[in-house]
Amino acid sequence: MTNTPAATRAEGLAKMQDFVPAMGRRYTNGRNYDLGPGRHTAVSLLSPYIRRRLVTEQEVATAALIAHGPEAADKFIEEVIWRGYFKGWLEQRPQVWASYTQGLATDLAALDRDRRLRRDVDRAQDGQTGLDCLDAWAEELVETGYLHNHARMWFASIWIFTLGLPWRLGADFFFRHLLDGDAAANTLGWRWAAGLHTRGKPYPARADNITTFTQGRFSPRPSDLAKVSQGLEATEPDGLPAVQPLRVFAPPHPDKPSVILITDEDCRIEDFDISSLDVRGAATLAASHLRSPLGVADAVGRFETSALADAASRAGLATTSLTADHPDLLAKWASERGATQIVTPYVTRGPLHDWMAEAATYLSARGIALTEWQRDWDRAIWPHATAGFFKVKQQIPAILRQLVPA
Repeated sequence: MTNTPAATRAEGLAKMQDFVPAMGRRYTNGRNYDLGPGRHTAVSLLSPYIRRRLVTEQEVATAALIAHGPEAADKFIEEVIWRGYFKGWLEQRPQVWASYTQGLATDLAALDRDRRLRRDVDRAQDGQTGLDCLDAWAEELVETGYLHNHARMWFASIWIFTLGLPWRLGADFFFRHLLDGDAAANTLGWRWAAGLHTRGKPYPARADNITTFTQGRFSPRPSDLAKVSQGLEATEPDGLPAVQPLRVFAPPHPDKPSVILITDEDCRIEDFDISSLDVRGAATLAASHLRSPLGVADAVGRFETSALADAASRAGLATTSLTADHPDLLAKWASERGATQIVTPYVTRGPLHDWMAEAATYLSARGIALTEWQRDWDRAIWPHATAGFFKVKQQIPAILRQLVPA
């Protein structure tokens, strides 16, 4: 794999500042063009930093507004808010994440039984399908840990409808390699391409669209790609599950002996009120290996490790390095420090949340509470993320007035 970018807040801020001049019309006009590795100049490449909140959504939205104003920056800000929309949507439909993990286990078991399926999946992941665009995107993903968003959409559509491969295996391939891999955005992006997120509206990869937005880098024939007339909604005949209330969480109690837990859910730990707590210790928790039952790319783990170390350093915390293995290790570590509560930024639906849910039993047995901080950004967006993005889009002016300095 090519060199992994530095996973520090300083590097993220430098990348943000470099891209500020392009957050307006240049982004609006160029964001859909996938020009290939080393030429992604019309998009920010900030997603690995924003995903871990080394740089926050609020910071990049503020920078765009100050530089360009609300009208010129609207497309860039919308894309920043999409991540919050996906997270809020999955928070209120946790059954969709549970269905993904269960279905992935079934699909992986099928690979062990079906040699033809294994061959076809391996060819797609190894860039050996004979379809130039898909093969190049698979290679770019593995080599760089990144794909342009438009390429992600095309790739998912071709994987599902042209190659006829299980969508969860494709989502897992992405999740194992993307430096910006996020459970909500990745799962729901693949569901959207399959016609499961916006029911009955799959995303078709079209030859002319690929030719135009790669500027002729790839020119597949229309006959190379499946005609997509319907999605996979028949595989989920009951439709989308009902919206559930947002999860109730316990905020930290200032008088209880506490330990701070830093995960790559949120590496800007200094934004929270640590000074009000009786802190007995701190730890970083490496958990990127939980993304998949298969091996997760080494670069993803390296990026996480570096981001966690940077977060601890900036917060001035001496930390223990933990890995999310047996969930009792968290309870044991906290108990040894005399803590009665663990304090961490809110953990959204995904593999780390699943692991923390297992750990809760062990924490409870030792009289330790899990408490969480939540950001105003999430609190402002998530309640509106109950259907399509349009409902959130309508609220963007109010959200920005509330959260972005005038």
